[in-house]
Amino acid sequence: MASIPLRLKDHSYDVLIGPGVRTSLAEVVGRLGAGRAVVVSARPREWVPDTGVDTLFLPARDGERAKTLGTVERLCGEFVRFGLTRSDVVVSCGGGTTTDVVGLAAALYHRGVAVVHLPTTLLAQVDASVGGKTAVNLPAGKNLVGAYWQPSAVLCDTDYLSTLPRRELLNGYGEIARCHFIGAPDLRALPPAEQIAASVALKARVVEADERDAGPRHILNYGHTLGHALELATGFALRHGEAVAVGTVFAGRLAGALGRIGGERVAEHHDVVRAYGLPAALPAETEPAELVRLMRHDKKALSGLTFVLDGPKGVELVYDVPPELVTRVLDRMPRAPLAELVGDAQPAATPDTARS
Repeated sequence: MASIPLRLKDHSYDVLIGPGVRTSLAEVVGRLGAGRAVVVSARPREWVPDTGVDTLFLPARDGERAKTLGTVERLCGEFVRFGLTRSDVVVSCGGGTTTDVVGLAAALYHRGVAVVHLPTTLLAQVDASVGGKTAVNLPAGKNLVGAYWQPSAVLCDTDYLSTLPRRELLNGYGEIARCHFIGAPDLRALPPAEQIAASVALKARVVEADERDAGPRHILNYGHTLGHALELATGFALRHGEAVAVGTVFAGRLAGALGRIGGERVAEHHDVVRAYGLPAALPAETEPAELVRLMRHDKKALSGLTFVLDGPKGVELVYDVPPELVTRVLDRMPRAPLAELVGDAQPAATPDTARS
C-alpha cells in the first residue's frame, strides 16, 4: 500500500493506494467524529464498506450528463431529509463525475461538510478525486460552476480496477499520459498501482504549492483546453481521458508551431499518447471553428485563447495565442471517424492488483 500525503496550510489528508484500502473507511469516519454518513455511490452497495455509523445510501449516475446543478440540489435535499449536520460526513463512491458532484454538494451543504472519496475508476484515482476541485457543467462549457473543497481522505482501492471495462481503463490512461509532460518520470512500463502513486504524488506537490489555481497548478490542465472542447463537440461521446490524450498531442503541435519546442519533442507527445493506446487524432466529425469557439470559454482564457504549453522554461500558461494559428494547427491534425478512434484504441497495460 502507498500513502501519499497532501499537506495544505489549513487542511491535510492522505491518499491511500492499494488493494483493499476501502476497508479503512470506518476508521476514517471514526477519526472525523461523524455520527452519520451519506454514501453517494455510482456502484453497487456491496462495493462500499461499512462506515461504522448510521448511513444513508444514495445511488448515483456516473457520466458527464449527471454533472449538473440539478443533481447537486437533489443530493442536498436528501442530506436535509436524513438530518445530516456539519459534524457528519459525505462519502462518494464512483468515477470522476461522482467525486466532482458529491464534492460540490458537500462543499455547499451547510457551507461545508466533510467528504471522503472512494474513487472506483482509474481516471478518478489518478486525478479527479485528489486536489479539492469540485464542479458541474453548464451548456456553455465544462466545470464552469464549482468550488474548492478538499476531502478528508481519499481511498484508491486498486481492487476496483479489475472490474472496469477496457475503455474505462483507457480513459484513465489519458491523465497518466499527460503527466509525462508536466514533471512525472516515464510511467509507461510501470504496473498500474505505481502509475497511480506517481501521478497522485505529482498532483499533491503541485496542489500544495498552489491550491487555488493562482499559478503553477495550471500545469495540471495540460491537454485539457482542447480536451474539454472535444468532449462538448462530440456530445461526450469522446470520454474525458480520450479527449485529454488528443489535446496533449495538439498541445505539442501548437507549442512546436509557436517555436517553443523542437520537432523531436513534438513527436514525443504523439509517441507517448499512442504508447498508452490512446487516440491521437481529431474526430472527423468535429470542425476547427467550433472547437476554437468552445475553447474561448475555457476557465483559463482571461483574454483570448489560452493554453498550457511546453517550452524552453518548462510547462507554462501561454496567453493570447492567435486563433488563426490555432485553427491552422487543428487543420493539420490527423483525423479519423469517432467510432474508429474509440474502437481501435487499446490500453498499453491492464491492472494487475497482485503487483500493486
